[in-house]
Formats: sequence, structure tokens, C-alpha cells
Amino acid sequence: MLAAYITHPDCARHEMGAHHPECPERLSAINDMLLTKGLLDYMHHYEAPLATVEQLAHAHCTLYINEIINASPTEGYHRLDPDTEMNPFTVRAALRAAGAVVEATNLVASGEVPTAFCNIRPPGHHAERSAAMGFCFFNNAAVGIRHALTEHGMQRIALIDFDVHHGNGSEDIFQGDERVMMCSIFEEGLYPLCEATKPVCTPNMVNIGLPKRTGGNHFREAVEKHWLPALDAFAPEMIYISAGFDAHREDDMGNLGLLEADYEWVTRQLVAIANKHSKGRIISCLEGGYVLSPLSRSVAAHVKVLIGAD
Repeated sequence: MLAAYITHPDCARHEMGAHHPECPERLSAINDMLLTKGLLDYMHHYEAPLATVEQLAHAHCTLYINEIINASPTEGYHRLDPDTEMNPFTVRAALRAAGAVVEATNLVASGEVPTAFCNIRPPGHHAERSAAMGFCFFNNAAVGIRHALTEHGMQRIALIDFDVHHGNGSEDIFQGDERVMMCSIFEEGLYPLCEATKPVCTPNMVNIGLPKRTGGNHFREAVEKHWLPALDAFAPEMIYISAGFDAHREDDMGNLGLLEADYEWVTRQLVAIANKHSKGRIISCLEGGYVLSPLSRSVAAHVKVLIGAD
């Protein structure tokens, strides 16, 4: 079976100014690289639907959802925080981004496709239950996960986040939800100013802060020591990935110094877990990554393994 590739032109209409790093060109750079590498030949293209308020409300409070929708400007920009602005197309783009992960959930949970990659923006993992921040409006992965739990009867889902920034929004939404295990690795001291100096291991949170200039070897050691045993014990029925690529050596958003080979390696570990426990079911959704060349190369390395095209 072909994997799913889910995106929508509306996701490129949201923008936050000419020099903002979270730019529309991110999507086209990824699409062009996947096309050049021949990876889209292994994927069936789906257009992302608009998420409904009911679907969003599984992860966000209704008051917040309505506030975001009603804050949409008719022209220009509306600033929500120093990094996060809305233009007239932002709400529709955010609904498409969340809707892409809902669509991926339906496709993968039903067995219509084995895996899915959502080439979407705005990103989502900083969006808390009642707050937009860090370029994020709705928490795309969280909306998809809660849809799988409520509509598809899943009981154990893993959320993996390897963005260089901690997914505080995902942690806010899933803290204490024993149906979801969140595993993340992030750089200490970066936005949103997480100050963890040791692994955070609560019953459903395995969140590891690494010092800057850690490099790929220490990243891999953390995955092997903390993520893989926890995931093996949890035995998830489905795996979601908040796939941020801003820990790359060439991306100045962070300083962990990862390379394409590291993203390829960690994807192989997750595919092995999925094959063992989850019937191979993985949904990956784009988060960070802001320098176009390393972003597109890293996504290609990730997707190649994800869809079994290697």
C-alpha cells in the first residue's frame, strides 16, 4: 500500500511577515525535495480537510477555539505574542493543518494506508489547551491523537517529538492522560525556556533536555536509554511524530548539531517499535525546521524510512 502525503495550498497562505522564519516556502521546499527524490511515487496525495470545532475541542477548550477564529483580521496582521501573528488566511491554514492529522488518523486507523506524512503549517506543538504561542495556533498532533482515542477506540498512543524546542503545548494537553505516552528530546534553555537538567520521567512523560552542542551520538544515546525502553513497555497501538528538524547543524534556531543521518536513524527506531506493537501505524506531522535546504533534506531522510522506500 502507498503511504499518505497530506497537505493543502491553504497552508501556504498563512504568513507572518517577509522575514519571519516560519515561512510558506517551507512547504514547497519539502514538496520539491520529495518529488526530486522520487519519494512521492510511494505516496498517495490527499488534500487536508478543515478540522471542525468539535474535533479541535478534543484538545482545546471551546472558548479558546472561538477566540482564535474570531481574532482573524480582515487585512494586515493581528499579533498574539512576540513570535506569533495572524493574517486573514491564518485560521483557514490552521484548520487545514489540524484537519490533515485528523484525516491521517482516519486513513491509518482504518488500514487504508500504513503510514502518513503531513506537510503542514502552521506548526502545533507549542499550542497549549488554551493558548497560542511559538508560531502555533492549534496543536495538530494532539487533535489527531484525541480523535484516534475518541473516534477509533485506541487505548495507547505514543507521541514522539524531536523538535529542538520542547513541545510544551503537547505536554500541557497530555500531562496525566495515561492513554498517551509523550517522549521528547529538546535543547535545554531554548524557547519555551525549559530548564530541565535531567530526564523528566512521569508515568506518561519521558521528556529529555540535552545541553547545546550535544551532537548526534548523545541524541542517539538518549533515545536508546530513555525512549525505546519506555515505548516497548507501553506498547502503543499507534505512533504520532511531531517532526521538527530545527535541531539540524545548519539551522540557527538551535545548537544540538543533528544531521540527516540522525533523523534517518531515529525514524528507523520508531518504525521498529511500530512494527512490533502498532501494526506499523505511524503518523508524522511537520513542526519546526527553518533553513530550507537542511529542512528539505532532513524531511526526505525521515520520509524515506517512514514509508519504506529505502
